[in-house]
Amino acid sequence: MAAEGEAAALEFTPTWIVAAVCSIIVLLSLVAERCLHYLGKKLKKKNQKPLYEALLKVKEELMLLGFISLLLTVFQGMIQRTCIPAGWTDHMLPCQRLDVKAGATKEHFAAAGILGRIGRRLLSEGGAGADHCQKKGKVPLLSLEAIHQLHIFIFVLAITHVIFSVTTMLLGGAQIHQWKLWENGIQKDAPGNGPKKVTDVRRHEFIKKRFKGIGKDSRILSWLHSFGKQFYRSVSRSDYTTMRLGFIMTHCPGNPKFDFHRYMMRVLEADFKKVVGISWYLWVFVVIFLLLNVNGWHTYFWIAFIPLFLLLAIGTKLEHVIAQLAHDVAEKHTAIEGDVVVKPSDNHFWFSKPKIILYLIHFILFQNAFEIAFFFWILSTYGFDSCIMGQVRFIVPRLVIGVIIQLLCSYSTLPLYAIVTQMGSCYKKEIFNEHVQQGVLGWAQKVKMRKGLKGAASKAEPTSNADSAGPSVKIEMAKAGEDVEAVGNTE
Repeated sequence: MAAEGEAAALEFTPTWIVAAVCSIIVLLSLVAERCLHYLGKKLKKKNQKPLYEALLKVKEELMLLGFISLLLTVFQGMIQRTCIPAGWTDHMLPCQRLDVKAGATKEHFAAAGILGRIGRRLLSEGGAGADHCQKKGKVPLLSLEAIHQLHIFIFVLAITHVIFSVTTMLLGGAQIHQWKLWENGIQKDAPGNGPKKVTDVRRHEFIKKRFKGIGKDSRILSWLHSFGKQFYRSVSRSDYTTMRLGFIMTHCPGNPKFDFHRYMMRVLEADFKKVVGISWYLWVFVVIFLLLNVNGWHTYFWIAFIPLFLLLAIGTKLEHVIAQLAHDVAEKHTAIEGDVVVKPSDNHFWFSKPKIILYLIHFILFQNAFEIAFFFWILSTYGFDSCIMGQVRFIVPRLVIGVIIQLLCSYSTLPLYAIVTQMGSCYKKEIFNEHVQQGVLGWAQKVKMRKGLKGAASKAEPTSNADSAGPSVKIEMAKAGEDVEAVGNTE
């Protein structure tokens, strides 16, 4: 045994083995880094700044994973030497032991389906840390094997989340790209300056499909209709045309040929970099889910319904926002001159904040990725028949729910989010192209700085020179600089 232990140490390992392993690891790392670098150059060349920033976000997540892995490796000795009473390990177990007494053997754990499913083992009983704690009549806080498996799970979770997010955005983006035909048709058929026709509001296609009358019963019917509408043709051409016109008449009435579809795609690309990352509160959820993975609770089966219910609630709410826009017009008018124009407002959204929808979609995608990543991690590590995997009647519904969430979010919820959240009170800074954004923001900051310096230099004066001599500057600031900053802060 001593000879085997010495052979496992680096000082007794042949140099050609060390060099070969290091070469392979470095080569794979460099290939991955070069691929990401090439992809970044490609995105910058095509002027895809939002997608490039999303790629940088992915790099940040990979760096965070590397740092977590480094911490686990550096502190694994300390974790091994941290001893706890054996009785503490008898509670909140993912699998029930056949023998919960202190000093239970490996055969007991293998019979419970915990061990024996993977070929690689770092040390059979936790190495020196286990011996150190055993002398005290205690057990290590975490075995080397558990630390190794935790390494793998965190990596699989992050990679799965990125893959699921990219897949959702690609499928959803392809769905939204089909609306470009509607945009081109509207641009082509734009009316001239002739006399405007009178529109019967109740017979307008948008109103007929979305307005369900006035009263308590109609509100219930409207919610039920909104729930069902998200499953089939969640956005029709009349919806797109009416909401596009409402956005243009509210935020840029001087430009009736504004390319609403292009603006919407730029906003979606900007939101992608937020979705692809793993925020701190998502890591908190991971810790909570791992804590609640107790034998007999079937926690992962029940939490699989959380993203499904949230996704259905979001889809229903977004569809109901469209219904509310139609209701506001139909309630006030019976006939109007020209086309039906809806009035965007934050009041239609939860807590008057359209931004909440993005956070919920972010959580849904991450939670769904967590479910799938956990399944494949358990499958590859312990096998399908292990106790930690759970019973088949709990596994199959989880996988089915995961597939439903991915498809529904990609083909219905994400397109709905892309267009309906533009019906808020503010527009996004993506309404300007990149050069205009940078120019206006830079100019606004210079004006503010100049105004602040003048104010500091003339404290004794009742009014500063910027206030008395620059009304045009203030007006331009309100129209451009402050608007852009305010919109940027409300995203």
